[in-house]
Amino acid sequence: MEKTEVKVAEFDNITEKPAREKSGWVMLFVIIFCIAASIGLIVAGVLLMEDTPEIGALIGVGLCLFACSMILIGGFKQLQPNEAYVLTLFGKYHGTIKQAGFFWVNPFCGAVNPARMTLGAGSRKLSLKAMTLNNDKQKVNDEEGNPIEISVVVIWRIANTAKAVFNVENYAAYLSTQCDAAIRQVARQYPYDVSTNGDEESLRGSAQEIAGVLREELQQRVGMAGIDVLEARISHLAYAPEIAAAMLQRQQASAIIAARQKIVEGAVSMVQMALNKLSEENVVELDDERKAQMVSNLLVVLCGNRDAQPVVGTGSIY
Repeated sequence: MEKTEVKVAEFDNITEKPAREKSGWVMLFVIIFCIAASIGLIVAGVLLMEDTPEIGALIGVGLCLFACSMILIGGFKQLQPNEAYVLTLFGKYHGTIKQAGFFWVNPFCGAVNPARMTLGAGSRKLSLKAMTLNNDKQKVNDEEGNPIEISVVVIWRIANTAKAVFNVENYAAYLSTQCDAAIRQVARQYPYDVSTNGDEESLRGSAQEIAGVLREELQQRVGMAGIDVLEARISHLAYAPEIAAAMLQRQQASAIIAARQKIVEGAVSMVQMALNKLSEENVVELDDERKAQMVSNLLVVLCGNRDAQPVVGTGSIY
């Protein structure tokens, strides 16, 4: 079956790069030293200013050093495993910190996470863990035009932090929207159930194949947002309520027909075996009319819905 290729708009080529960070412990020692030095300068300036007025300049130097130390404190960053900071400096992409630990960066750098409220996180850290998206049930049409209810569960993670932050407004909302579109695209390419000959894939009977197609379809749509779709599977599939009863009757009728066909095939083979056995062992000689009567009786017994009621014949059929 021909699949529809998804074309996405071209965006600026944003390449993820590591940020220029320094060890947080080294900078913590430096800042503590600067704060202590600034306090010492201010105290020395106050004590010596009466004897030597020129020494009063130490107070200004100490205040400037203390103010710079307070500004530098804002550059400390701490990350847990599978977390990241996407940093910007005066409106330009500065880099990404992915490794866990305690770091110091330019205090004028700002962290960006446009989906922090959507994902329920108050910080500006990006989670690199595998996350789950439970798509709500939606009504779509299958290949035959039957209305069905379908929902999927998607396992995904951020593979490129720069694309996730700068290529789309909100990568979590973008994924949810594209998931709805991918479901509709895939559902209308397959029937709900297999046809009578059973030689084609269906939404209900080909779970593994449909999961692979759905994942590929969704990956094409969200690749520009730096998202890697790990798995996408149908979590709910049913006929729409307005046709559910009629479709259930059709399924029951198909099952009854298939069962009857199997019963008839078995009954015919048993009748054939009985006739051959009687003929081979010379139990009784039957003409065509008696054979027809015997076949009729055996088929009624073997194919009937109820237990047969035997009737003992005492006379000839002629």
